[in-house]
This record gives sequence, structure tokens and C-alpha cells, in this order.
Amino acid sequence: MVQTSQVIVETLDAKQGKIGILTLNAEKTLNSLTLEMVGALTTTLAMWAEDESIAIIVLKGAGDKAFCAGGDVQKLYESSISETSGPRKYAEQFFCEEYQLNYLIHTYTKPILCLATGIVMGGGLGLMAGASHRVTNERTRIAMPEITIGLFPDVGGTWFLNKMPYALGIFFALTGASVNAPDALITGLADFFLDTKTIAKLEDTLIRETWSVDSRENHRLLSSLLHKNNETDQATHNHVTSELKPYLAEISKACHETSLGEVITALQHLQIDSEWFKRSIKTLMIGSPLSSVLIFEQLRRHRHSALTTVFESELQLATNIVRHTEFAEGVRALLIDKDKQPKWQHQHFSEVSNTLLESFFRAPWEGGAEANPLRLS
Repeated sequence: MVQTSQVIVETLDAKQGKIGILTLNAEKTLNSLTLEMVGALTTTLAMWAEDESIAIIVLKGAGDKAFCAGGDVQKLYESSISETSGPRKYAEQFFCEEYQLNYLIHTYTKPILCLATGIVMGGGLGLMAGASHRVTNERTRIAMPEITIGLFPDVGGTWFLNKMPYALGIFFALTGASVNAPDALITGLADFFLDTKTIAKLEDTLIRETWSVDSRENHRLLSSLLHKNNETDQATHNHVTSELKPYLAEISKACHETSLGEVITALQHLQIDSEWFKRSIKTLMIGSPLSSVLIFEQLRRHRHSALTTVFESELQLATNIVRHTEFAEGVRALLIDKDKQPKWQHQHFSEVSNTLLESFFRAPWEGGAEANPLRLS
């Protein structure tokens, strides 16, 4: 076993082949990602991709509260306010390396089993979304609440939110609504449900198997194992009630409207007697109006973009946002001063000018888009 201060790297011998295990080891901060953790994960995954003895990878978080609650936003905030113009070096390096890691997971040949237990937010969902096998449990809560801090659902959110069924991606992006295990399955964010007791025995299950050097065979074997346990755990699954399903048709209809104003108006006028839904709409209304415009436009512009283009566009947008005052103000209000009274630059999304909007979708680097440091293709 190899352990950095924040990532535990270990391998287990199976009957044939090895299981690589990566554990996010920052339990006190709900395993929030730092630049060090991103680097450790990327380096190890790249090494294991070339190691024929490694059959599958397990990605999990320390403790039982969270898989990963996102990026270390306070460090991003410090970077954002450290200079008044030009690059915010730490924040921009973090986004670049984080997106490279996300892309690596999305395109990884070997199976990656992500145990998305407990809280999964922001950057945690970025790790989860690209994994080949995504497992939830009865305590899973997934959300992308970036609108509350003047950001947007990045880490590939442009990709997986646009692929959500029923046009639900725009709902979750604008409202930061949380998703439990059954709703993660409905929306396509997860593949399996296993209860906590079954997950605790999962490593023993994996090491009893004979794994192949053929990654396609290992994908099939892992899927088969998880399906068996998924069926076993249906009784527990049935005790976790979907918060989305009763209102799916109504929310979906609202999200199919063609403009941001029409979508927000339709959502506001839904007569849904649900605390979950009411909290979601409240988050939309107190979130950054600028973010709502950027979220809608980012999803619209890249609805059919390739994965490489998606991540490159996200880095461009994130870089522009972190250089803008809205992000720092959102983090200040929510996490620094904790007064929850952000002084947004606009009171309503309709106040955001086209000139300002377009400025966020222009390359901020000397040399333009060709100078984008995230070169994935």
C-alpha cells in the first residue's frame, strides 16, 4: 500500500489479476479534491493503464459520509482574489489538471468501479460520471450546486447533463437539486444500487474472481457481479423513495421550453407539493443570475459537442469565471463569511447583456482558443 497524505493507493491479489484501489483520504473535508489528490489519481491511473496485472480499479472515499464533496473551493477562492487581473494561477491549474483527470476516467479502457456512497457533489460527480460502473447506496446524495457560488456544472457536466433523459440536465444544473440513489438510476448518473453491508463485502467478492488480461471480459464480469448484488439489494432499494419520479412528467415538460426565461417561468409555476422540489426552486432563485445564463448557454452551445470539445470549452468558461468577481462573491457568502447574502452583480438573469455573455465564451489566453492549455485531442 502506498499512501500520500490524501490518497491511499493499494492493490489486492485476486485468483488471477489484481484489483487496484484508490481511496480519497480526506475524511474531515468530505474527501474534497485538492491539486495533490488530482495529481496522485492521474499518475496512478496512467501507470495502471499500462500494467497488465491490474484488471480493474475501485475508486472510493474514506469514511461513510461522502465519496467526494467536490473541489477545495476555499483554495480556489483564495486564488481568485489573490490578483485583480490576469491569470489566477492555482485555480486555473487546478481546473486544467482536474479536467484532464476527468477525461482520463471517461476514456479509460479498464473497468473503473466508483463507489459513490454518501455525499457526491461537484468534482466528486466529475470523478463518478466517467467511471464504467457507478454504484450508489442508501445514503447517496448527488448534486451540482455551482449556481450558488457563481460557477457552472463543470467537470464534464456539459456532457453528462446534456445526455440526461427527459431534458432533466437543465433542471439539475439550474436548481442544484440533490439526487438520491433511485433518482441517480433514473437520470443515468448511476448504474447500480448496493446497500452499505454489501459494499463492505465487495472487495472480498472481487478478489475471489479470476480476471482476464482482456479488459472487455473484465467489464462483462464486473457487470455480472454487480447485477447479481443489485438484485439481492432490491429490498433495501425499495425503502429509498424516489423524489423525482412522481413529478417527472411535469418537470420534464418545463425543461423542454426553448429559452432560459421560459424554463424558469415554467418551473416556478409548477404546483408540486414536495419539499425537495421547493428547495430546488429556492436554490435557483437565490443563485447567481449570471450563472443561470452561463449554464443555459453552455449546455445549449455544446449539446452535440465531442467530449474533447466539451472539456476544452469548460476550461475556457471556468477560467473566465474565476477571473470574474461573481465567483469570489458567491464563495464568500456561502463558505467564507457564511452570511448567505451574496451581492450578485445582477438582480435578474434578464439584466445580463449579450456583450457580457459573449465575453465569457471568448478565449482568455493570448493566442486565443489555440492557446487552451487543455489539449486532449
